[in-house]
Amino acid sequence: MRPRRCERCGQDLLPDAIYCKQCGEPVDATRHPHRRAIQDEEEVSDRSRLIALLLCALLGYLGFHRFYVGKFATGILWLLTGGLFGVGYLVDTILIAAGGFRDRHGLRLIYWDEAPP
Repeated sequence: MRPRRCERCGQDLLPDAIYCKQCGEPVDATRHPHRRAIQDEEEVSDRSRLIALLLCALLGYLGFHRFYVGKFATGILWLLTGGLFGVGYLVDTILIAAGGFRDRHGLRLIYWDEAPP
């Protein structure tokens, strides 16, 4: 039996996979047509969500994750205020983990690794 591959990134899929572990693409687009439509029409950031999450978790109060995605003004604000006194740091951590965080161009960070070509 041949291993299945993701249509988007080419990653080998587990036999019972619902989503690709590399890019998050649904294995069977007929089961999740809304997910495919959103990703096809929306541009997404080429920045890694995993790196942003790690930077935020470890150095979020200093704004390193904001510098990483190109948000330099708010990165400086986070640096000077300790991540907006911890509140902004917590909100950013949740947003990155949930996939709602955006880079300086307003593009969502959705790929846990680098974006496929």
